[in-house]
Amino acid sequence: MKMKNKKILVRDIGKLSFSDAWKYQEKIFKEIIDQKVQNRSLNEKIETKNILILTEHNHVYTIGKSGDISNLLIDKKELIKREIEFFKINRGGDITYHGPGQIMGYPIFDLDNFFTDINLYLRKLEEVIINTLKSYSLKGFTIKGETGVWVEDEDGLSKKICAFGIRASRWVTMHGLCLNVDPDLSFFDHIIPCGIQNKGITSLKQLKKGDIDINEVKSRLVENFKLVFNAEISFEAN
Repeated sequence: MKMKNKKILVRDIGKLSFSDAWKYQEKIFKEIIDQKVQNRSLNEKIETKNILILTEHNHVYTIGKSGDISNLLIDKKELIKREIEFFKINRGGDITYHGPGQIMGYPIFDLDNFFTDINLYLRKLEEVIINTLKSYSLKGFTIKGETGVWVEDEDGLSKKICAFGIRASRWVTMHGLCLNVDPDLSFFDHIIPCGIQNKGITSLKQLKKGDIDINEVKSRLVENFKLVFNAEISFEAN
């Protein structure tokens, strides 16, 4: 029986526009799917890769394929004025904001290398974030029926700190997670984040009341991908 490839290749591509990162994801996503299709006709199978892209974006709102455009609270003219891009994209979930100070994690994994269960995959992503928050002495949790990882602020209010939205085809995933480290949270005022009313957004910096090293957070995040997915980690130039 062929062993599964449980190695995760990490590519930190720095700050990149959302559109360029999306194209980069799509390229890798297609390569992995093409390899899986080719493998079906080969006697000797070629391993498929599992790649974790880490990046930051310029100011952008993205909305998933089933999202409600009324959750965008400003018009096109205001978007241009505020230099915010907007994209309707092929992931699940509603509207969210991405920008400087957030870690975008895009796992392009062949789940045939791990487990073929999308629900379990989402729970594993949540576990990665919850464990990362725990390393900062913060208790992350999920809320039934709502996507994301949440924390309580000092007033006991539930606030989202990480959003999720994925796409999968032939058990290959793309898109992923968005962890608020030190973004400008005022950009969330112009949307109803993830279509969820009356719940706030927070960040690691706001909760810890001090500067947070984003590269340190990335390191802890990668370590938790290793532990949660029981995988080897290697870093790879993009």
